[in-house]
Amino acid sequence: MAKVAFLGLGVMGFPMAGHLVAKGGHEVTVFNRTPAKAKAWAEKFGGKTAATPKAAAEGQDFVMCCVGNDNDLRAVTIGADGAFAGVKKGATFVDHTTASAEVARELDAAATKAGFKFIDAPVSGGQAGAENGVLTVMCGGTADAYAGAEPVIAAYARMCKLLGPAGSGQLTKMVNQICIAGLVQGLSEGIHFAKKAGLDVQAVIDTISKGAAQSWQMENRYKTMNDGKFDFGFAVEWMRKDLSICLAESRRNGASLPVTALVDQFYSEVEKMGGKRWDTSSLLARLQR
Repeated sequence: MAKVAFLGLGVMGFPMAGHLVAKGGHEVTVFNRTPAKAKAWAEKFGGKTAATPKAAAEGQDFVMCCVGNDNDLRAVTIGADGAFAGVKKGATFVDHTTASAEVARELDAAATKAGFKFIDAPVSGGQAGAENGVLTVMCGGTADAYAGAEPVIAAYARMCKLLGPAGSGQLTKMVNQICIAGLVQGLSEGIHFAKKAGLDVQAVIDTISKGAAQSWQMENRYKTMNDGKFDFGFAVEWMRKDLSICLAESRRNGASLPVTALVDQFYSEVEKMGGKRWDTSSLLARLQR
């Protein structure tokens, strides 16, 4: 058992923090910008709440964080009453936010200077993965920091791996999102084509999903896509945030991402259709206008 703080109780953080108690048996203190959410979490899981990130972090062995973007992350770490002011020497800060590699390196340097460890550890698996405790966690940091944190992360992870130094977790999450963008567009076009061709979409997918076209997106999203329902996963506005990080990084490292850039433009069209909160499979809706 460890003393753990968790900062950020959104659709991902709420169940992740819960698994730390229910599966990990850890003593958990939570912070959320909306205090009512923290109170609801404590009532459900029996943990404690704190009024500020700094107060939540004080005296903890591990501090986990899962917020929205770079600015949110800086606010809860190095902002006023930020967690970094409360983290004790030798402790470990694990950031599950999907953010830039740049901010990960920045916070790693600040943590090292203050005498504690930092791991950038973005996750994949969506809300369902968080609720079921089967997330994939991509980590960047030192081997020592990772070795200490991995048993704690295991409470909500099916796969957890150290990919390299600080920033490597975020870079790997970018690869993840780049791959997903192309897959979802391809699946959307395939379903759209099948409908236009007068084929039975379910029969088609039942057949091709047993071959080289198979993917997680195909297995888990084709039915809702075919029914025109797009409220079963990661929101378009968050995917666009992630893709903007990918494209910005590609401009720095010289990678060519023509399909990713195109799919991001398609998502901007989905947003204009009113689909900001639709899930990422709503690329099909754009084709069926």
